[in-house]
Amino acid sequence: MNEIILIVEEDIKSGYAAEALGYSIFMEGETIQELKENIKDALECHFN
Repeated sequence: MNEIILIVEEDIKSGYAAEALGYSIFMEGETIQELKENIKDALECHFN
């Protein structure tokens, strides 16, 4: 099983932002729940 490390930061302007270390994958969301959904979608798109 591979592991992907995400750096998650709160952004005053846009809510939350995440970046996958070692990959060109960046996600944003206005809420943590939206960010989680965007992370799932981005990872699925990137690796499929």
